[in-house]
Amino acid sequence: MKKRAIGAAVLSAVTVAALAFGTNSPTDAKAAKGVNNQKAKNVILFVGDGMGTDHRDAIRLAAVGANGKLAMDDMPAVGRVHTSSGNSFVTDSAAAATAMASGVKSYNGAIGVNMKGKPVQTVLEKAKLAGKTTGLVTTSQVTDATPAAFCAHVKDRSAQSDIAKQYLENSKVDVILGGGEDYWYTKGNEGAHPDAPPEDKTEGSKGTQGNLVNKAQKLGYTYVNNENELKYAKGTKLLGLFANEEMFQQAPEGQGDVYNPQVSLKDMTKKAINTLSQNKKGFFLVVEEEAIDEMAHNNNAELMIKAGKQLDDTVKMAKAYAKTHPDTLVLVTADHATGGLALEKVDNKDNGGDEASKEDGPFAIAHSKEQFVADWTTEEHTSSDVPLNAMGAGSERFTGVYENTYLHNALLKAMNLK
Repeated sequence: MKKRAIGAAVLSAVTVAALAFGTNSPTDAKAAKGVNNQKAKNVILFVGDGMGTDHRDAIRLAAVGANGKLAMDDMPAVGRVHTSSGNSFVTDSAAAATAMASGVKSYNGAIGVNMKGKPVQTVLEKAKLAGKTTGLVTTSQVTDATPAAFCAHVKDRSAQSDIAKQYLENSKVDVILGGGEDYWYTKGNEGAHPDAPPEDKTEGSKGTQGNLVNKAQKLGYTYVNNENELKYAKGTKLLGLFANEEMFQQAPEGQGDVYNPQVSLKDMTKKAINTLSQNKKGFFLVVEEEAIDEMAHNNNAELMIKAGKQLDDTVKMAKAYAKTHPDTLVLVTADHATGGLALEKVDNKDNGGDEASKEDGPFAIAHSKEQFVADWTTEEHTSSDVPLNAMGAGSERFTGVYENTYLHNALLKAMNLK
């Protein structure tokens, strides 16, 4: 993953005010209207990487207008999540996902290990031990920080081939769909996606653990590498790698930026649900839209919004599944916010006030004649809280204001697991 190291932290007062939409603690959750305290047989956890409140608002304004509701916002349980890591008030994706998955604060860069580097069991692994099928879907590398923290244990997030091997041998994830083929083949042994493609000459096989695709096939996985193969794939164990690295090209607007995944997030998620739901004991699925974060790192609001729309369309599909399967819990949240984003009226001046600030737009507000601009204040992560919305079985546990570690505990309780 081609992310920068965490730089200067920015905490927007505007964002803080916008996030202050509830002060209930998790113990007040049962008072929330319309939530569900039924045991969750299935869990679908969506992570919009880097998606803070203003990112959601930009997606909403562009997609459905000021008076509309995104599918991810239109859920009865509403929470607010603190995002600090174990060694910084500004987290990275690895530490944030480790907190959500394992219930412990760890250092930036940690995947499924505590502050001492010791492995900590994840909620997905506990679901697997309870007999549930498990899955990962992402537009990033399947071994990138967010999915990895639910299924692997390494001291440094860069060890992506080690992570892939652990998926197959240790956590035994049933469905793995996304990008990152480069880490499944060793250097000089390209897979279905050619090395050094025109869009990014730096991409190419770089694995350190042998031919892991071949290993997966020997372990019973059906391997696919394009949309048509995914559509017709059979079986209960599925590995799909649809790009060398991420399933998009991150860059500032007009400088090689592309968001057009070979297989959409919605189609990957739908296939994952159809495959995992064959298990009568239920499933646990993590779905990540990575491009929100990567485009925010590049202050690219246009493609950040485009990726957010795809995420919301996927959430809509998952909610429809949950409505016909009421023992399903659907959650949407983020690991952190990226870019120090504020949304402003269109005018002739940059209100940020310094060279670090960059205004992006204008963008049309759906169903109106108004426009807005996205004012970025950094290219890095910020310390802002992030929103969480939930519906379905066990959703009452997610109303309130809490640390990101709370998600692990609440998910276990929602599934009635120890």
